[in-house]
Amino acid sequence: MSANAIPTGQQPEATYDSAFLKACRREPVPHTPVWFMRQAGRSLPEYRKVREGIPMLESCTRPELVTEITLQPVRRHDVDAAVFYSDIVVPLKAIGIDLDIKPGVGPVVAEPVRTRADLARLRDLTPEDVSYVTEAVRMLTGELGSTPLIGFAGAPFTLASYLVEGGPSRTYENAKAMMYGDPELWADLLDRLADITAAFLKVQIEAGASAVQLFDSWAGALAPADYRASVMPASAKVFDAVAGYGVPRIHFGVGTGELLKLMGDAGADVVGVDWRVPLDEAARRVGPGKALQGNLDPTVLFTDRRTVETKAQEVLDAAASLEGHVFNLGHGVMPNIEPDALTHLVDYVHQASAR
Repeated sequence: MSANAIPTGQQPEATYDSAFLKACRREPVPHTPVWFMRQAGRSLPEYRKVREGIPMLESCTRPELVTEITLQPVRRHDVDAAVFYSDIVVPLKAIGIDLDIKPGVGPVVAEPVRTRADLARLRDLTPEDVSYVTEAVRMLTGELGSTPLIGFAGAPFTLASYLVEGGPSRTYENAKAMMYGDPELWADLLDRLADITAAFLKVQIEAGASAVQLFDSWAGALAPADYRASVMPASAKVFDAVAGYGVPRIHFGVGTGELLKLMGDAGADVVGVDWRVPLDEAARRVGPGKALQGNLDPTVLFTDRRTVETKAQEVLDAAASLEGHVFNLGHGVMPNIEPDALTHLVDYVHQASAR
């Protein structure tokens, strides 16, 4: 563990009693905590202003800019947690993978990983590779005070999907073909990515992140049996690698209603739920011992305030019997959502759920 790191098994003291961390630990809270995936991003005019002319991946390597962008939604919306501004492909870029985030497309990999020889390009990630992350997290925790910072990383399956496909995909035909047709290569690829992902999360935790979220954005493309056999071991390796730090571990995917229990069993303390499954049903599927996060449909925010309040209350009602609940959207904030709608939603959830 590096100098100035958080001792194993101890969370940052300043944020320990926050509503967000209490909910993650399934303890009583003064109100249901709220944060939003992609809250630091394109929906905010102040974000667009500071990002103007700066490529996405470059913006992730500038600590002062990362700090400013991460703080913007905390200032504007009074959310209960900040989420570190970065991208799931940052650690891949940091170890030398030739990729870029193309506007309107997403991450594009110049040379997809398709053979065993290609694995050699996936070297270990060191803290020195992402020193800008350490610097930004330390700057942020100094600014945030008692507000927790959520670190994050892409899960091995989702990273593998981008690497094997060469970019975003609707069918994941190349990734799944490798998974089915060359299971040994697939397992080795995911194992290598698990090590890279764990290293990236450790950097964030040791610099001061209070919780971490593993995004398996595309895991919903898998059948439960395939997830259990071919993906879950790598995700479990990531969660096991950071278990000793004592920070809550959140697991989220899209379209993962059939995988919720498995995603919890992989080692998550909090299971993220998209809008397709009501939270009371999600709790039944996940089983006891886990908090849940979610799960308002983001498109609700394009309606009027009364409708937003009604739909938000439905989420709170469905979560009434949960052991722990963190209010979030069922996926990320959409770029065209009016910021005031998010501010109002946070205020409503805080007031409606006040104990």
